[in-house]
Amino acid sequence: MPSLEPNRSRRNAASHTAILDAAVELVAEVGYARLSIEAIAARAGVGKQTIYRWWSSKGSVLLDAFLRKHTVEGHEDSPGLPDTGDLTADLRTVMRATIEELHDPTFEKPLRALTVAVLTDDALAKEYLKRFEAPTRELKKQRLRSAQEAGQLPDDLDLDAALDAIFSPLTQRWLFRTGPLTPDYADRTVEIALDGMRRTGSVISR
Repeated sequence: MPSLEPNRSRRNAASHTAILDAAVELVAEVGYARLSIEAIAARAGVGKQTIYRWWSSKGSVLLDAFLRKHTVEGHEDSPGLPDTGDLTADLRTVMRATIEELHDPTFEKPLRALTVAVLTDDALAKEYLKRFEAPTRELKKQRLRSAQEAGQLPDDLDLDAALDAIFSPLTQRWLFRTGPLTPDYADRTVEIALDGMRRTGSVISR
């Protein structure tokens, strides 16, 4: 008799995709508070036990849906930050691309929901740190190390503090809606952060 395993695998893959798609669609429609495993299951056309077999909560479903488009675990399939040799231009490119994503409701609404989930679920926060934030941060550090090797940044620069100086203003403005996110804002943030880092290096070298 032919094996049923290939068919089962295809069904599992199709169900997995349908669940992730359903979670993203629903959270954009109703928000995180009203999102439920039951609603995701109904939209995906699966039983809720199928979801619980793979995920422990609606937050963990959203995390996998997010990672599906932003694969960084172990840096697989992740190109890192651009490295043209011009650090200012490369960071502007990244910041502008991030702002463009945040203006897309199909990206921004699920990300806000995932942010709420991470803030309220300690276990999910640890998973998010391990699977996305930590590897993403390492990719960014690699770009700054390249700039150090090229003499564009001080050798003794605290890379964690540098990353916070570059990216945190954008995150805070988006999270708290304190002002518009524009390409000009991205450019000015990069310029101010890098100017401060280079001035710090200049002071230390005296």
